[in-house]
Amino acid sequence: MVAQDTTLLNPLTEGLPKERLAEPFALVVLGAHGDLTKRKLIPALYALFCDSLLPQDFCIVGMSRTKMTDDEFRNAMKDSLIKFAPELHFTDANWERFASKLYYMPGNFQMENGFADLSKFLDDLAQRHGTEGRNIFYMSTPPSLYSDIIVRISEVGLNKSKKWKKSFWPRVVVEKPFGHDLNSATALDSQIHKFFEEKQIYRIDHYLGKETVQNIMVLRFANAIFEPIWNRNHIEQIQITNAETLGVEGRGGYYEEAGALRDMVQNHMLALLSLVAMEPPISLDADEVRTEKAKVLKCMRPIDIARLSDYVVRGQYGPGYVMGEKVIGYRQEPSVSPKSNTETFIALKLFVDNWRWADVPFYIRSGKRLMKSATEIAIHFKQVPHRLFTMMAGDVSKRIMNQIGANVLVLRIQPDEGISLKFATKQPGATTQLRFLSMDFSYGTSFGVRSPSAYERLILDCVAGDGSLFARTDAVEASWELLTPVLEAWSKPGAPPCFTYPAGSWGPEESDKLLSCDNRTWRRI
Repeated sequence: MVAQDTTLLNPLTEGLPKERLAEPFALVVLGAHGDLTKRKLIPALYALFCDSLLPQDFCIVGMSRTKMTDDEFRNAMKDSLIKFAPELHFTDANWERFASKLYYMPGNFQMENGFADLSKFLDDLAQRHGTEGRNIFYMSTPPSLYSDIIVRISEVGLNKSKKWKKSFWPRVVVEKPFGHDLNSATALDSQIHKFFEEKQIYRIDHYLGKETVQNIMVLRFANAIFEPIWNRNHIEQIQITNAETLGVEGRGGYYEEAGALRDMVQNHMLALLSLVAMEPPISLDADEVRTEKAKVLKCMRPIDIARLSDYVVRGQYGPGYVMGEKVIGYRQEPSVSPKSNTETFIALKLFVDNWRWADVPFYIRSGKRLMKSATEIAIHFKQVPHRLFTMMAGDVSKRIMNQIGANVLVLRIQPDEGISLKFATKQPGATTQLRFLSMDFSYGTSFGVRSPSAYERLILDCVAGDGSLFARTDAVEASWELLTPVLEAWSKPGAPPCFTYPAGSWGPEESDKLLSCDNRTWRRI
């Protein structure tokens, strides 16, 4: 008998079907001299190119105020690629082919003539590379420039394409933050919609491009064992944690204006919550998926501002030790006010008021200079209705049952992407001694291939015209409607304090009270 090859391709690492990627395109990176381009965008594009996931005809145009030639830009991007993405196994042959698609054009984003020159340049590249006006404008700039850029693009007609209108070209990619409160987000949204249709706008959140985040829908809706118990009848609480050992890393000026609530919760954390809590969409069409996610955010219970401390705790890191190294406090960071009350840690207790999740608390925390770097979603299931084994087990088993509790399903988003399920089992021996064990799945070891970066997936989706993993305007507004009252309350006299916590800890002790009043504790990472 001849053995048959039963090797299965991994759809999570193989990317999208290639027939969706046939259309040539030109990607214009506005703010191409910044860190995002060097650390994330160029490595992602190079990886997609090496994996043959980009169409044969494409080009990339970098644009910023810095004066450079094409060759100088290519050399700078080459150095960045080698430095920031060593896992991609750089080769000169691949780079030479990729670099031939790279161009650079200096320009001032606030001056009209710069975009007039860009328009002519893109027309020329369309002839050379066959892009035919399929342009993507990636705004890798400070948010304060978004409105000016949109206006300048439209003034020279780069926001329109008669030939490709039905496939929603050209497209614009907007990095977070999308506004700094509800009013500013609404104003920015109104400005963009003057010149672009919603299906042309891609509000990017790199968290949604991570493998484990994408796998949430697969886990829930492709397995019959999870969805029947994914509700208030079986789940007691859900904890979503984003912990970083890093500080503000020289971005004190930006962080003073943002803070953890704007920087992490409004986009990343609420996006994770909506994926966990959403109802099954009727299809994988982008609008159907985004509609279900938006519904979750519209169902969020308003935070009781009169009892704000019962639902929200903010903190700011002071001096301490992280990974054995002494570090300064936030107020000692460059460009930070010595009297700053900006939060570097935030914890919230939230509720989704719908049929599936009524009265199930969603505990969210995000912070810098914490003990470990990790992002995870922990679904805590309810205890068994009758503690049968604590009646017959020894003291050790009773203590374990009381301390550790019920089953927990953990979705590890970073750094070790994977899934684990904690369950009770009998320890071998003549007596009934219980132990909790974890069944683990890791992307790195299970598939034996490199997981694509979040930006690889998201850029690929934008090229393909798939907006499933991008925020839609109604979801953005719903998230700001939830959080803007908190920001306003903090700005008033008598607001709850911003507690100090030592760097290298798990945040201010006051955050524990959000859970201890419900007889719960934060999960140990």
